[in-house]
Amino acid sequence: MKIFSCALAARERLATLALNLGRQTLEGMAPSLRPALLLDRFGRAEAFMGQWARAPRSVGALCPSGVHLARRMAAMLPPGDGLVVELGAGTGAVTRALRACVAPERLLVLERLPAFCRVLRNRFPELTVIRGDATRLADYLPANRPVAAVVSSLPLLSLPAPVQQAIVEQMRAATARSGCIIQFTYALWGCSPLVRAGCRREKRGLVLRNLPPAKVERFRSF
Repeated sequence: MKIFSCALAARERLATLALNLGRQTLEGMAPSLRPALLLDRFGRAEAFMGQWARAPRSVGALCPSGVHLARRMAAMLPPGDGLVVELGAGTGAVTRALRACVAPERLLVLERLPAFCRVLRNRFPELTVIRGDATRLADYLPANRPVAAVVSSLPLLSLPAPVQQAIVEQMRAATARSGCIIQFTYALWGCSPLVRAGCRREKRGLVLRNLPPAKVERFRSF
């Protein structure tokens, strides 16, 4: 009961924050468009908080990734025209930033939770959104198409060790030829599971303008 009450209170705060942050945007919009924007933002907050209340470890965070974190992850994409695979897209915060940098035919979005898949398909009808498990990433990748980057918002540190290991191995295999892995974490210190698995970290950055602050790292598996 205490966890449920905390989830409801957090959901109300998140919805209020979303409305306050969007106030300037709303004031500059045509009145006929304002209800649609409010419904879209509140719907995404509802989906995220609902999943968090049911299974906190499956989400790994109380709030969706902020815009500054999403942009930092997108900024770490390497140049080129290979496939960009997003893991754990949630309600699409990082997806939106990736979409601004990548043509839709280059972006493949993988999400395990049905509620989030529905949100993603409504927000990004032009993208390929697959409901699937990151432990079986190889099953969803098109044949003979190189992967330029795997962009992961998965909460690796909160996953059971066998699941974490399986996902890391799938990411390494997908990027073994020429790609990179971009992963964020709320653990600002400590060794990444990707480093322990043998990946080489080539870039990192802190995003303090996020709730909570986060660290973004880019790895190579070759």
